[in-house]
Amino acid sequence: MLSALKDLPAHRDPAVLRHDLLASFVVFLVAVPLCVGVAVASGVPAELGLVTGIVGGLLVGAMPGSSFQVSGPAAGLTVLVYEAVRTHGPAMLGAFVLTAGLLQVAMGLLRLGRWFRAVSVAVVQGMLAGIGLVIILSQLYTMADATAPAGGPAKIAGLTGLTGGLLTGGVSSAALAVGAGTISVLVLWPRLPWRPVRAVPAALAAVTLATAVVWLAELPVARLEVRGLAGVVRPPGTEQFAGLLAPAALGTVLAFALIASAETLFSAAAVDRLHHGPRTDYDKELIAQGTGNAVCGALGALPMTAVVVRSAANVQAGARTSLSRVLHGLWLLLFAALLPAVIGAVPPAALAGVLVHAGCKLVPVRELGPLWREHRGEAVVLAVTAGAVVATNLFEGVLLGLLVAVVKTAWDTSHVQVEVRHGREGDCLVVAVSGNATFLRLPRLLEALEALPRDRPVELDVSGLRHVDHACRNALEAWAGSPPEGPKAPGPHVTGPAPG
Repeated sequence: MLSALKDLPAHRDPAVLRHDLLASFVVFLVAVPLCVGVAVASGVPAELGLVTGIVGGLLVGAMPGSSFQVSGPAAGLTVLVYEAVRTHGPAMLGAFVLTAGLLQVAMGLLRLGRWFRAVSVAVVQGMLAGIGLVIILSQLYTMADATAPAGGPAKIAGLTGLTGGLLTGGVSSAALAVGAGTISVLVLWPRLPWRPVRAVPAALAAVTLATAVVWLAELPVARLEVRGLAGVVRPPGTEQFAGLLAPAALGTVLAFALIASAETLFSAAAVDRLHHGPRTDYDKELIAQGTGNAVCGALGALPMTAVVVRSAANVQAGARTSLSRVLHGLWLLLFAALLPAVIGAVPPAALAGVLVHAGCKLVPVRELGPLWREHRGEAVVLAVTAGAVVATNLFEGVLLGLLVAVVKTAWDTSHVQVEVRHGREGDCLVVAVSGNATFLRLPRLLEALEALPRDRPVELDVSGLRHVDHACRNALEAWAGSPPEGPKAPGPHVTGPAPG
């Protein structure tokens, strides 16, 4: 920590310090409801979200990598954390996060950060859309003070029962009203005509108003349980680390590391477009995030990523240096230590409303139409990835999306053209094959060749092929070696060197 602080500028202009101080407070106000909401949605105590935000500010904020990115618990990991806690138990969370952090540090030291740029944008959008849909489905139940079923398909199937419960009184209509009101404030707040009022972060305003209404009207809705920072910090022990040897546990660690890294570096690319300051060093940022996750794991807290919403708020509030990130972590620490009772007054239905609104933003509804018209294959990859995330889980959904993206790319690049023309000698036909001959285009290639008349001399010109895979090479050789139908017609003759 002390060595990391050396990277902060030693001499500061008072104007720069004033801008950083103001930006840090704005980011703090944005971060509080999101840190608490993500923790509750992940199935862990609310204070653990604040612990991750504190580490993201005080530690990661002081480390090199990005100057303006703000790190903390992210909605994008909510689904993965919830499944890990439900499957392996909350005690294993720290071991998962700590090991994933060390893996991130190793990836940064091996300079693997730039390879995350190679991931298809459609897969990333599909992953975020799938996460958004799962968050919406799960938080609809929380908005009604009901327990969400496990798994995306079960959540969808349970919506009918949830609706029926509202009609029969089996589900809290008061809680649903609080959640719906929170969403309404989030939507309408940026459109208010009073600029000083709009300066207050919408999420903070919505949660504050919802909490005030519940308290003043004494509505019968659930409240958050408060234990304090000391009551929720549980470092993992030897039993938890021994549990990492299970194949399912190793898969969870890998998913934590890869998805947290991907979300961080994609966020970095977005935030770098918002300012004209220093660009993000992807490898150093991976090391910083990994260090933060290792510390969060040692405390038994949530995993962290760089978060676009808080980072954008930091830039838009006028931050000049990384000091704003560090100070926001300090304000989070003071809030968690001095005002823990405030958290206990917040209804989970209000936080669920914040997360439903955030989940809706992750689904690129407006982009789907133009994407389908201009890049239909990319739209298919996005839809398959999102659907797989909802139907299975985050890790398997992303893997399936990557597989579909690879198949689509192979299909797009394997173009084969078959041109038939008359040769110089009378009845001879010249069949020129060009492009990339792969197994994906083999049916079309064979159809074109088998449609040729076999009672005439045929010359197969393959000099225009840039690539021929094993399946196509065997098929061409078999076709060229097949006997002709006419008694005097020679078999096909191959000309031109075929590439390997």
